[in-house]
Amino acid sequence: MADATPGARPRPLSPHVMHWRWHVTMAASILTRVTGVGSYIGLLLVAGWALALASGPEAYDDYMGLLGSIPGQILLFGFTLAVFYHLAAGVRHLMWDLGKGYLPSTANATAWVAIIFALVASVAVWALYLLGS
Repeated sequence: MADATPGARPRPLSPHVMHWRWHVTMAASILTRVTGVGSYIGLLLVAGWALALASGPEAYDDYMGLLGSIPGQILLFGFTLAVFYHLAAGVRHLMWDLGKGYLPSTANATAWVAIIFALVASVAVWALYLLGS
């Protein structure tokens, strides 16, 4: 008969987050979650825009004035960045679903590509916007 101790066995403990060495794939994982939440928050801005549009010219002008302010522009740039990063991360995950990109070197490279793509695409969209205004 096997020796068994009565009662529940102690649960294994995970190492504290400070014991892990940070690397780009950890940052990419966290950014994917953060930008997902940011995209939902940004959709509230879009819903507010639609509501202001439906509420008449005065409400629309007020809302556009709010979005045109410096904090509003920063918020919109963050929304743009979140959407582009989440798009790139989604493509990265799609490749994983196809069984590609699991090597650590590939995972690191695609994490950097997603981050750089989000930054470059966001700056390009805003540069086009500012050049057109």
